Amino acid sequence: MSQLNRRILVTGASGYVGGRLVRSLLEKGLPVRVYVRDQKKMLRQTWASQVEVAIGNANDFDATRAALDGVDTAFYLLHSINISTQYDEIEAAMAKTFATAAQAAGVRQIIYLGGIANDKKRSKHLESRANTGKILASGSVPVLELRAGIIIGSGSASFEMLRHLTHRLPIMTTPKWVTNRTQPIAIRDVLYYLTKAALLENPLSGIFDIGGPEVVSYEEMMQLFAKVSGLRRRFIIKVPVLSPKLSSLWIGLVTPVPTTLARPLVGSLISEVVVDPNKSVNSIIPAPKEGLTTIQNAIEFALSKTSGNDVETRWSDATGPTAPWQKAQSDPTWAGATEYFDLREKVTAVSASELWKAIETIGGKTGWYGSDFLWWLRGLLDRLVGGVGLRRGRRDPLHLEVGDSVDFWRVEKISRGSELTLYAEMILPGKAWLSFRIEELGDGTRKVIQKATFQPRGLGGQLYWFAIAPLHFLVFPTMLRNLISAARLSEKSD
Repeated sequence: MSQLNRRILVTGASGYVGGRLVRSLLEKGLPVRVYVRDQKKMLRQTWASQVEVAIGNANDFDATRAALDGVDTAFYLLHSINISTQYDEIEAAMAKTFATAAQAAGVRQIIYLGGIANDKKRSKHLESRANTGKILASGSVPVLELRAGIIIGSGSASFEMLRHLTHRLPIMTTPKWVTNRTQPIAIRDVLYYLTKAALLENPLSGIFDIGGPEVVSYEEMMQLFAKVSGLRRRFIIKVPVLSPKLSSLWIGLVTPVPTTLARPLVGSLISEVVVDPNKSVNSIIPAPKEGLTTIQNAIEFALSKTSGNDVETRWSDATGPTAPWQKAQSDPTWAGATEYFDLREKVTAVSASELWKAIETIGGKTGWYGSDFLWWLRGLLDRLVGGVGLRRGRRDPLHLEVGDSVDFWRVEKISRGSELTLYAEMILPGKAWLSFRIEELGDGTRKVIQKATFQPRGLGGQLYWFAIAPLHFLVFPTMLRNLISAARLSEKSD
């Protein structure tokens, strides 16, 4: 079979690595099929019209088997570390289903991106990554496992954690294990090796490490980041008492990375994540002719993408299976579910285009049009209980697409120019939405409709709604009034 006739399946295509890998494979002329749970989330990708789409959940054998039908090479890029404290059990179950389905479908090669796990002191995260590889390899399909350390690239969770810690904390108290060695790799080099793996002539089994050209400590990496960013050298005080749990709580408060994701990432720093020379990927895939990207160049490139609002994918793009606090949600309203809402309407002569601009730029640096302290406090409370909080921000400050994260919301629906619906991803005893709609009235005016909707889960959800209802009288009228005022000012300045 010609290399360019091979059908490639990419799981996790709406995630950080997967979204970029699809583009890289298409650039090589390879036919690509993506396996996603929600097709709407991938529509904003520039490659959306160039791929086949299979819909399903990796825990569903039948759907996974159908997605793998006719596939030569399957990329396994799934993980669940931001979903549950039992992510290792979830990952093991998914890997078992995928391995069995791939075998039944006659897949020739599985390529899995795992984590370097050569140190005897493995964190739960790295142990789960290694175990996933073992389970995938337990079937008859050859599994090529590429293991990476810290990935440096605009939008990656590791990079965002490094960036915000270094920018916000000129003086840091850190655990001693920030002096442990690590071998980070630029996202462009990860994509290089993954794409080359898809082009290998014959199926291959084995574990191979991929890493950049330099071995440094996490402390040295932070100091290099400060230097590249034009910041003064950071004062780092090492203490023996900060556990990964305490460290992750602190990271959850000062960076966009939520505690649930920070904990396994921080836990992995207890291990020395360095390429084993005996497992180097260069024995099967030569390094790029121009050489691997240095840490400084990787940081510079990532920062230029971030400052230019040209981040292709972000860690927050991915959503896993239903979060633990959302497993027993209420039925939809047509089934008789309880539903509460706060509805605000205002008629204005401001142009629809300016109103839409104000709506579409909500959140992130723009904020929520007033009551900033209350929004900040709600984000802080969400952080304290392990949620995403407000610091997740936005992918693009001006434009939104379905699936984009907006602080602790996610874009569920968008009709450009007229309607935006956001779904709450904060920790709640129920489901919540915030929507905006513009209606033309035909007399040169238009109505802006703002609606907050809540479907409670049980008595606790109902009590929650009534407890915060007084705050709604402060937040929501102010939001709508200031949103229209911002649109009016923008119209006058044009």
